Amino acid sequence: MRFGNKKSTQNETRKRWKACPAVVLMVRLAALYVAWGFCRVVFYLQNRTEIGPISFGELPDLLHGSWVFDTVSILYINALFIILSLLPFRFREKRRYDMELFWLYILTNAVALILNTADGIYYHFAKKRFTSDELNYLSQNDNTSNVVFRAMADNWYIVLFVVALIAGLVWWYKRWSIAPSRIRSNFRYVLLHLPALLLAVGLTIGGIRGGFSRQTRPITLSNATLYTSSSLKANLILSNPFCLLRTLGNHAIVYTKFFSPEELDTIYSPYHRPQIEPQDSLKLGLRNIVIVVLESFSSEHSALLNPDLYPDGKGYTPFLDSLMREGYYFQNAFANGHKSIEALPSILSSIPSYRTPFISLPQSLAPMKALPTLLSEKGYATMFFNGSGRGSMGFGAYATQAGVETYYSREDYEARCGKGEFDGYWGIWDEPFLQYMSSVLSETPQPFFASVFTLSSHHPFVVPEKYKSVLPEGRTKIHPGVAYTDLAVRKFMERSSSEPWYRNTIFVFVADHVSSETFAPKTMTPTGRSQIICFLYTPDGALRGRETSVAQQIDLMPTLLGLIGHDTPYFAFGRDLFQPPTQEPMVVNFMNETFQGITDSLVLFSDGERLLSAFLRSDTLQQNNILPHPTPELKRSERNLNARIQQYYQHVEKGDYLPRP
Repeated sequence: MRFGNKKSTQNETRKRWKACPAVVLMVRLAALYVAWGFCRVVFYLQNRTEIGPISFGELPDLLHGSWVFDTVSILYINALFIILSLLPFRFREKRRYDMELFWLYILTNAVALILNTADGIYYHFAKKRFTSDELNYLSQNDNTSNVVFRAMADNWYIVLFVVALIAGLVWWYKRWSIAPSRIRSNFRYVLLHLPALLLAVGLTIGGIRGGFSRQTRPITLSNATLYTSSSLKANLILSNPFCLLRTLGNHAIVYTKFFSPEELDTIYSPYHRPQIEPQDSLKLGLRNIVIVVLESFSSEHSALLNPDLYPDGKGYTPFLDSLMREGYYFQNAFANGHKSIEALPSILSSIPSYRTPFISLPQSLAPMKALPTLLSEKGYATMFFNGSGRGSMGFGAYATQAGVETYYSREDYEARCGKGEFDGYWGIWDEPFLQYMSSVLSETPQPFFASVFTLSSHHPFVVPEKYKSVLPEGRTKIHPGVAYTDLAVRKFMERSSSEPWYRNTIFVFVADHVSSETFAPKTMTPTGRSQIICFLYTPDGALRGRETSVAQQIDLMPTLLGLIGHDTPYFAFGRDLFQPPTQEPMVVNFMNETFQGITDSLVLFSDGERLLSAFLRSDTLQQNNILPHPTPELKRSERNLNARIQQYYQHVEKGDYLPRP
């Protein structure tokens, strides 16, 4: 009997293909790409009615995006397997060790493939991919097991499909084994095989992040829109377990329902109906729109906005201050978030970020009509400019999702202007990149929409060598960079002023968030750490003045739509700043695990269920909590804040960002 087992084992061993450890690992991982590819085909067949037809021209981008997301999923799941497979020690050649790796490989990937395949069934009903939100729901549902078994029975052919996939992985794994090494010295064995392990670790980390450059942020669900303009087809590109693992750190969408749906809309509503709103507001017609998003441009940098901080009148934004005097500026403008990736949804879509950046939520892929989309429907060409590498920071992904047709990045700049202007850290210096943008706009038919995200005032706060001696040293590390970007904007406007499109343009200048570097006590409070530069400028002087009421990034989309005379319903959490307010103006943002509501006279802090503290706006250092002595005004503001929080999470939970018919 023993002889028979030994002979059987020998026969099985002879059937295996032998190769070095790295090759064996690669062929085993390659099988996973094939399996994930089959899953995607089945996912599409299950949901082709919802996703829609796929043209031949779309296939290359869809396949590229699918490969990127499958890579992240496969590396997430197999990181430990990859490391253990390449440990530079002889015991990995032993059959027992190979069997231990076999069970790790099969069990982890079987779970992943079951989840990935089941996602097609779930998507058919939920119209979203399975994420950590569903785990929270299932953990609180006593009927989960019944639902799962019923779904398996109804979709028995999918069960057979995933069983066949797993069986195929088992067969493929057992066809390969590591060839015994001829190296006799253990020291030489380790020395020669260690580089493969180190290389694999580096490639795995880069693959999970989605790239290797310092500009690359770990990819999120919204990055799928880089490969298709359709949010429905973006769901086809995504794969699990990426969707699940990438959202595990996200807070579940749990919120207090203070009001009934009917009462809620009477307090605060994100639905805008221009055809029934007052018609006496300012209308400028279909002008070009250029939005300049300024990296870390706190209100504190400006002498015009903070004369008390600059008795000599010399701040770090002299040119922008001069434009503000000739334009329409917001004395009390605030950011809705505190990260760059939170700024674009606020500015382009009028959707803020609270506990979790909106762009990181699976619900961010739900259909919406952002500012670029609405302008495109009116005949605008839509563009987004950013001097960093294509795909970095998640900007291009969200801009595409918001309806931007053309994305210009560092690669486009260097293809046209050469490679001599890289700052060594993030991308192209602001001055040359804005000059490039001006030339592109001059070649674009009107009307057009363009947005640019500057980057030279970002950490590590370096400036071009030729300007170091002329830029002010400043009170913080960021001030030379702020002054440089201010200079770059001046040269951009000077160059553009001679172009035909210039006088027919509404320019918007708005910070993405405040700077990490502050010096004034009043800017170190939660409210001060939200106050930014924000203003509109029209070269013909059509917009001039100062607004003292609170304003925020999410107000820009409704305001711009109002200025061009947009007359159909749209969805936006902000308000048209040139329309009489129908509700109390209030800024809402989230920091230090607390909601902050800012009105013209009060600042409120809430945990989402109850108020924690409240201060008068005049109490700039926030030293006197007035919550123990509530007033009718405070009660009204609390009600307003609660309604805004409830509306936000109610719509995010449902992925509902479209106007009511």
